[in-house]
Amino acid sequence: MDKLTVRDADVAGKRVLVRVDFNVPIEDGKVKDDSRIRASIPTIRYLLEHNASVILMSHLGRPNGKVVESARLRPVAERLSGLLRWSVPVTGDALGLGTTDAIGRLKPGQLLLLENLRFHAAEEANDPEFAKTLASYGQVYVNDAFGTAHRAHASTVGVPALLPAYAGLLMEREIRNLSALLESPARPFAAVVGGAKVSTKIAVLEHLVSKVDTVLVGGGMANTFLVARGLTVGKSLLEKDRVEDARRVLDAAEQQGIAFILPSDVVVAKEVTRGAEHKIVPVHKIPNSWSVVDIGPQTRATFAEALEEARTVFWNGPLGVFEVPTFGDGTRAMARDLARRAEAGTTVVVGGGDSVAALEEAKLTSRMTHISTGGGASLEFLEGRELPGIAVLQDRPSPEPSAPRRSPPRSSKEREPVVR
Repeated sequence: MDKLTVRDADVAGKRVLVRVDFNVPIEDGKVKDDSRIRASIPTIRYLLEHNASVILMSHLGRPNGKVVESARLRPVAERLSGLLRWSVPVTGDALGLGTTDAIGRLKPGQLLLLENLRFHAAEEANDPEFAKTLASYGQVYVNDAFGTAHRAHASTVGVPALLPAYAGLLMEREIRNLSALLESPARPFAAVVGGAKVSTKIAVLEHLVSKVDTVLVGGGMANTFLVARGLTVGKSLLEKDRVEDARRVLDAAEQQGIAFILPSDVVVAKEVTRGAEHKIVPVHKIPNSWSVVDIGPQTRATFAEALEEARTVFWNGPLGVFEVPTFGDGTRAMARDLARRAEAGTTVVVGGGDSVAALEEAKLTSRMTHISTGGGASLEFLEGRELPGIAVLQDRPSPEPSAPRRSPPRSSKEREPVVR
């Protein structure tokens, strides 16, 4: 997958519409986690340095087509201004005369942020008129919002259908790193998959089983696989309607000779709350009235051993109830272990909010090979699905095959005689 990027675009003196993913947590009017904002800065700086007028577009939260004060982008604009050391004004709406006037006054090298696109239901509906209005603001379109690339919305699909459309530098990096996992990973290749529900990961597991050498599964989703292997999991989170799906994945892994490793011991708790009574038990002795909340120490050691020879690792999803600190030991141990391996030369790609949060908490993000900014988007990409927000971007032309070289004509003295 080779897309034209912002480096291929002629942006000097032009208005450039940039779809960014500023869907970040806001608490008390302040951005709590600015990692997605930081990830957009290389593209923004590139455009400003190349004399473009930059118009940023994003959504925040799920306002469902209504103006919700807590979902306004002003805190994002303030944080972006601090990071860029450059004032970033935000419009009162994505539409209207005020926005049109602000864009008309924008000069090359200046920046503007449109208010939350999802204040308009037309955004998620990919309404053609809404897309046409947004497209009228710019002359070039750049998508740097990998986290929304799996959504066919007006700003991700409608607008790029109307303007020359390029990948941003973050989008380029996401495509390159995730494509490498599917197309040319250094082997052995291991996948560490966790999270609460197996239903959100079945498709990616089915696809990865044909690509990887080892799969390690933890988190709440492991319970469904344990039941598929004939065990009981007490009061633990369990998707009964997905047991057959889990059994199918296990069978596929066995048929292909893939090591599919589940927890051998777990931390169980009487209640899934801070301060609850908890203990470590083997997976075949989970009490009926207790819930699995983390992998156990034996499992942590087994997982570390299974990754010892890996040259490529993909991690998505926590291995326990990470939001309760007591039940986050397995997730934190995996974060530290992968950081160590990445520093030793292993390619480590991490996606998923809680996995990234564990790295952020331990200040280990900079040690990873790549941190994906798209949870759902990265999973769909690794399922082998075509993401609409990427498909609509311009492909890089294939190089034309060079014409065969012709030998220079011989001189009259060198020419062979003609036989008559």
